[in-house]
Amino acid sequence: MIQESLFAGFLEIAMDSRRIVIIGAGPTGLGAAYRLNELGQQNWVLLEKNDYVGGLSASFVDDAGFTWDVGGHVLFSHYNYFDDLLEKLLDGAYYEHERESWIRIGGRWVPYPFQNNLRHLGAREIQECINGLRQVQQNINNDSANFEEWLLNTFGSGLNTLFMKPYNEKVWGYPLERMDYKWIAERIAVVDFDRVVRNIKEKKDDISWGPNNTFRFPRKGGTGGLFKQFASHVDRGLRQKAEATRVDYKNRKVFLADGGEEAYDVLINTMPLDLLINALTPEDSHIVGQAERLAHVSGFIVGLGFARKNESTKCWMYFPGGNSPFYRVTNFYRYSPFNVPQGDTEKYFSLMCETTYSEFRPINKKIIVDETIEGLINSGLIDPSDKDLIISRFFLDVPYTYPIPTLDRDEVLETVIPFLEKNDIYSRGRFGFWKYEVGNMDHSVMQGVEVVDRLLLGKPEKTAML
Repeated sequence: MIQESLFAGFLEIAMDSRRIVIIGAGPTGLGAAYRLNELGQQNWVLLEKNDYVGGLSASFVDDAGFTWDVGGHVLFSHYNYFDDLLEKLLDGAYYEHERESWIRIGGRWVPYPFQNNLRHLGAREIQECINGLRQVQQNINNDSANFEEWLLNTFGSGLNTLFMKPYNEKVWGYPLERMDYKWIAERIAVVDFDRVVRNIKEKKDDISWGPNNTFRFPRKGGTGGLFKQFASHVDRGLRQKAEATRVDYKNRKVFLADGGEEAYDVLINTMPLDLLINALTPEDSHIVGQAERLAHVSGFIVGLGFARKNESTKCWMYFPGGNSPFYRVTNFYRYSPFNVPQGDTEKYFSLMCETTYSEFRPINKKIIVDETIEGLINSGLIDPSDKDLIISRFFLDVPYTYPIPTLDRDEVLETVIPFLEKNDIYSRGRFGFWKYEVGNMDHSVMQGVEVVDRLLLGKPEKTAML
């Protein structure tokens, strides 16, 4: 007992003596700040460049009263800590949904995951997919050099040509042959050939795959409503409109756009890793060169609010085809009625559409809203007459949407992350750590929590592992 007491006293002194600065009040930064507060640490500050919190998980209410997220987010979890946190912060003020997601192919709706529900296709398409799957089953080839080869080697030519390749080209906006495939894990359902054939013969829908087959969503405020609750627990150390522009890692100072500065002993960073490296002084040319190899894509969010009821029960939908610019559309009114004005889904509905753009997939920003509307008509989601019922046109240009798992990404991270940590900078989060495969909301929050536990309690991080 005496030894435990002495250790607790030493830990408290160590915690109070080190100043921790956190850059970015997105899920990771808020998770770190929450955990610091939970552990009784007092000497910290959370810097956020915007006048709102949440980062890529923020939400906005437009002038017509529609609520919009920064893309399609749902709450599901791999962690008991995150589950308990949701219950505490939302206090039961959320909806629970069974996922109903679909793929639009050749004028048909096919339930997700596509490869388990081929029975909805035409006879010729089914046969092509089965033939391709049978061939890869007979000639198992795990020696894929990149993501493009992995798709073909895993799903066969039929499935790959019909859905896998066009959809992934659309969502990633990046050459698939330059991407690794080791990030996949639970992101893509691989194939159980016997199950696929059985589903076709029995005319059975197979829709339960994946960790998000059930999910939660805040009752009010969109996904950002959750992170506003986070902020209420860390407001003592939260500074908004405090944009970090330069980090002097030798003298341990963060310089701000308003001319201020913050000294630190430990820095937890959640801004995009490449931007952080470019903000470091003194410059290390080797590290800068490594960061230049990191790739990402950007996205347009187009939200359309309609003055009529919509009977659709679909949650979100995928679009591999070329007759629309978007890769995903969310029936956002389905997540919570309060995503539309006055919570009245008898009078209103809303569609949130996501389009990737990049140097490899240029999209005209000036006409994307109109192209989105035409794409919705082409896809059968709205009628031409619905154009007259649009009462809200929300638009958001998101510079960083997906960090690309390029072939050399891990090599870059294995150089850059240790360099930063050697200088007491811990870069975490969707873009801070640059790993899409651990970039869900629960992953991101837990990266913040776990890095604090590592720093203050000596616990190993589980989510952010190289």
